[in-house]
Amino acid sequence: MDAKKTFLSWPVLRQFRSGDFLGRGPAVTSERTRTLEPRTKTADRVVQSVCPYCAVGCGQRVYVKDEKVVQIEGDPDSPISRGRLCPKGSASEQLVNSPIRQTHVLYRRPHGTSWERMDRDTAIDMIADRFVESRRRTWQDADEHGRPLRRTMGIASLGGATLDNEENYLIKKLFTAAGAIQIENQARI
Repeated sequence: MDAKKTFLSWPVLRQFRSGDFLGRGPAVTSERTRTLEPRTKTADRVVQSVCPYCAVGCGQRVYVKDEKVVQIEGDPDSPISRGRLCPKGSASEQLVNSPIRQTHVLYRRPHGTSWERMDRDTAIDMIADRFVESRRRTWQDADEHGRPLRRTMGIASLGGATLDNEENYLIKKLFTAAGAIQIENQARI
């Protein structure tokens, strides 16, 4: 609850008493504001990272307290972004701390109407089996004139913008080595 208001607490009088004639300093700063500390000050450590949202690769400083991300800011030492982040990059702390973030593998069976949890190893095995089977079934070694194709039209990749450049590079290499030619990333669309 606020302290009792008196004539002497009137902002104009505070400005003149403190010498803050333009009202841009202590005369207009509340006690609560004076006692606030930035989240970055209480962090246990700062980790340098790269924004996960697009291919630009803006530098980030990730502030961690008690093994939890408490703030993410632009890294002024980054030659790419020089401490600046776009609105998505500025909000990337929500990517790791959102209460609605999905942290389990979900699977919906063919013709199913609901999602069910699946353990990660089972999901990875299922994906690998389907990948290999689709490649085997749709492999095109040569065209009708005998010219080499060495490709599959049964596999495609659409990467997400929350993957960093290194992950996208490895995905491109994997799908190219598997013979896929339809490889795209959401960040380019």
